[in-house]
Amino acid sequence: MSEQRERAEVRPLERRRLGAELTVAAVGLGCMSFHAAAGAGDVDDAVAVIHRALDLGVDLLDTADIYGPSEEIVGRALRGRRDSVVLATKFGLPVDRSDPEHRPVDGRSEYVRRAVERSLARLGTDRIDLYYQHRVDPSVPIEETVGAMAELVAEGKVRFLGLSEPGPGTIRRAHATHPIAAIQTEWSLFSRDIEEHTVPVARELGIGLVPYSPLGRGLLTGAVRDRSQVTGLFRSHPRFQEDAFAHNIALVDAVRAIADRRAVTPGQVALAWVLQRGTDVVPIPGTRRAAHVDDNVAAAHLHLEADELDALDGLAGAVQGHRSFDPARIGVEAPPPG
Repeated sequence: MSEQRERAEVRPLERRRLGAELTVAAVGLGCMSFHAAAGAGDVDDAVAVIHRALDLGVDLLDTADIYGPSEEIVGRALRGRRDSVVLATKFGLPVDRSDPEHRPVDGRSEYVRRAVERSLARLGTDRIDLYYQHRVDPSVPIEETVGAMAELVAEGKVRFLGLSEPGPGTIRRAHATHPIAAIQTEWSLFSRDIEEHTVPVARELGIGLVPYSPLGRGLLTGAVRDRSQVTGLFRSHPRFQEDAFAHNIALVDAVRAIADRRAVTPGQVALAWVLQRGTDVVPIPGTRRAAHVDDNVAAAHLHLEADELDALDGLAGAVQGHRSFDPARIGVEAPPPG
């Protein structure tokens, strides 16, 4: 078994393109899970997860300024390894409520510049490879926000631009202002609403897709079987409410059946499904355990057959509860200029 695992570890990951020029490994690492890291041991564990991912060929690390100490942790993990990584972070959801000008979402040009300087300092780097607007500001034209982001590209502080959870019209206007390399949005067996509007526009414009929560916020891993296992923030998520949770967890049995037949985990089946949505798709599953990084990378080598895909296809339509804590911030269209 150990010999087989060692061989699996050295299998190279497929390279995929985000936008016209940015190329990354097929599986990235989402670093939101490090937001709760508090003690030295937590930070050491988080750094170990990042190092394990890098050792397995993962080169896209995704964080955000709102994820607590995540940017600092990523910066620490990348000391001596920065040049081998595509580093992505996000701005736009201010956390400093003591600021008299605090806004729940901020896409103003002056805020863009303040945010990038703070992120660069926390990350301990001189450039961000992929810089996302975390959520669209419904009061600021996207041309202003992306225009300010484009200035950062011209200055060498940012290499490529992205948007998270924008509406399709906003995607078009943003891309016309400056090329957008990637759209980040939730996409999984349990969340497929983006296939109707976001995915077609992104593909028409040649923009890559970076799904977050590709494992359904942990539901699709099969590890959570009882609501008592759900802790912290997720207990308030619509899909983890009592009635919805019981219904949704039963849906995972369809994933588990395929996993058992293929001698893999339910999470690997769910992640393989996302990876097979297209070669412009780079999911960023998050974890706080290095062993789970191995499982996620192995999913990139799992090919689901047509009958298995058919069996999984109906799950999203059966899920109960909205996919987001805050549906009002999903698919927002920015106001027109002027």
